[in-house]
Amino acid sequence: MPTSAAAAVAVVLAAGMLGAGPAHSAVAAAGADLPFTSVEAEAATTTGTKIGPDYTQGTLASEASGRQAVRLDSGQRVEFTVPGAANAVNVAYSVPDGQSGTLDVNVNGTRLARTLAVTAKYSYVDTSWIPGARTHHFFDNARLLLGRDVHAGDKVAFEATGTQVSVDVADFEQVAAAAGKPAGAVSVTDKGADPSGQGDSTQAFRDAIAAAQGGVVWIPPGDYRLTSSLSGVANVTLQGAGNWHSVVHTSRFIDQSNSAGGVHLKDFAVLGEVTERVDSNPDNFVNGSLGPGSSVSGMWLQHLKVGLWLTGNNDNLVVENNRILDTTADGLNLNGNARGVRVRGNFLRNNGDDALAMWSLYSPDTNSSFENNTITQPNLANGIAIYGGTDLAVKNNLVSDTNALGSGIAISNQKFLDPFSPLAGTITVSGNTLVRTGAMNPNWNHPMGALRVDSYDSAIEANVAITGTTITDSPYSAFEFVSGGGHGYATRNITVDGATVQNTGTVVVQAESQGAARFSNVRATAVGSAGIYNCPYPTGSGTFTLADGGGNSGWNSTWSDCSTWPRPGAGNPDPDPARNLAKGRPATATGSQDVYTPGKAVDGDANTYWESTNNAFPQAWTVDLGSTQPARRLVLKLPPAAAWQTRTQTLSVQGSTDGSAYTTVVASHEYRFDPATGNTVTVTLPGSTNLRYLRLNVTANTGWPAAQFSEVEAYLS
Repeated sequence: MPTSAAAAVAVVLAAGMLGAGPAHSAVAAAGADLPFTSVEAEAATTTGTKIGPDYTQGTLASEASGRQAVRLDSGQRVEFTVPGAANAVNVAYSVPDGQSGTLDVNVNGTRLARTLAVTAKYSYVDTSWIPGARTHHFFDNARLLLGRDVHAGDKVAFEATGTQVSVDVADFEQVAAAAGKPAGAVSVTDKGADPSGQGDSTQAFRDAIAAAQGGVVWIPPGDYRLTSSLSGVANVTLQGAGNWHSVVHTSRFIDQSNSAGGVHLKDFAVLGEVTERVDSNPDNFVNGSLGPGSSVSGMWLQHLKVGLWLTGNNDNLVVENNRILDTTADGLNLNGNARGVRVRGNFLRNNGDDALAMWSLYSPDTNSSFENNTITQPNLANGIAIYGGTDLAVKNNLVSDTNALGSGIAISNQKFLDPFSPLAGTITVSGNTLVRTGAMNPNWNHPMGALRVDSYDSAIEANVAITGTTITDSPYSAFEFVSGGGHGYATRNITVDGATVQNTGTVVVQAESQGAARFSNVRATAVGSAGIYNCPYPTGSGTFTLADGGGNSGWNSTWSDCSTWPRPGAGNPDPDPARNLAKGRPATATGSQDVYTPGKAVDGDANTYWESTNNAFPQAWTVDLGSTQPARRLVLKLPPAAAWQTRTQTLSVQGSTDGSAYTTVVASHEYRFDPATGNTVTVTLPGSTNLRYLRLNVTANTGWPAAQFSEVEAYLS
């Protein structure tokens, strides 16, 4: 029997899946009604070792639900207390790269004959072409019908055999008996399909679809192997006996650019064999169009690149009550032209890109929504992402444990490709719960908030209405407003009304773009550093205005030092007078050579460096110190390696308080960089210097036809 959303969330909260503490009313309304109950391994009894919590990209615990798991060496076990009646279990686990083994299963001390196979085959994905990505996708899921009933309070233990296994979570489920064949349906076995999985059933599926136009294709219990995708699918229902009973093995199920519609896919599983992400391959359950008036429901989709990559006409499509697990890329992507699409009540875990995305490429997604979905552990992007589109909604979703490059929810004008349709109309973000969402972005070298509004490639002109949000245990900020492409576009027309923020690691509001938002009834407790970080980027891009609509509490302080990023839980300390004002601050330049970008001169590593465009003097490099500072000394560095020969650079120092009007602080002078003395020079600034924007103008370099700095450090004394 499906568990209600309120009960399910309460159970997983109590079990540790979504963090400690009671379920709040906003939490109870969020997420899907799920037919299973999850129990965290770290909340179980074990002879193994608990790992985590850890939020560091590339670590095993960082990809686990709750950022914790239990590591079992061979012979060790983890024992779960069953939360309710069940006859099946799904286990999220990880094994070391290249290994495989089994989990022996014990019920109340009795070992079952059935075991759970575990493998690294579908894990450890590398996507080197994605900036900031590292090896990821450490976990996988494996399911088992127990062959017997278990009840609340029973003990189910899993014991590692043959390899080390890290167990994350167990989903206990009461699976219904296989459904019967609908009257008048055309069975794929009548057309020659092999339910043993040995033979190729592709043609039998095609023949059944052709014979059942206007009716139902029946997929009886069994395992069916397809060796190529289906196309020309329209005006037909493909129905199984239940997604634990009818299983299709293929990495490409439907691949078609258009359809007359009326396609209904329901109640079976599609298990792929996708082990790497190859974006040019259509390794998806559905690739393209199902046509108008179609639906996808009750499916179990696993080990694919994408669950549903939808293009063309999918008007009024409904995607509901599905499970989409272990994809190497998105769970579902409405890739432009989606009209009236409803995606609701789905469960997504361990997706290798955005779990749910709308991307308005070629034409806008319009009047479509993501509602009451439960999403956990997307490991390379956002839980939910809206990239452009008109009059879209994100309502009552539960998102937890995002990893690198991802927020819980992103509302963005990042286009990726053209033609792109930016956000327009009203974007409704309502009733969502975000738990442990947001992550450090290795490309920006600063964190992403739990809920991000991003004018990445163009200003936010749509009305963005964010209401009834609960944000719990965000490792960094709760709400972020940023122009992620570094262009300084505005984020505006934003209202945030009614939010509960608990245990946020750094700040409630992380404002980095120009623009404005109105906040009402936003209540925060246990804020890690300060209420507000308001340090616009890039230089001269303007300020972000926070309008107080009343009813706000717990976050009225402002981070005091724009030269540093707040550290989770570190409070809002007095600035260190001996600190390097420039370290980690936003830097720009008139030009850069190859990978030697401006930020390399403020990254704290003297072995990396900025190099300007070659043979194009004069060149300028600028850093925003975050606030006006009485800087008195600069230290300029080149890499200390002996391979760097002595050279002299001719430069002047300029300063500005607003990023537009600059004055000369130190006139042009020759500075000698000598490896024998550490390749370091010091520039003393006048006692009257006050600047926020520090600029170095370089007109000559005797060692190379470009400006070069490995570190630019600014100090108060």
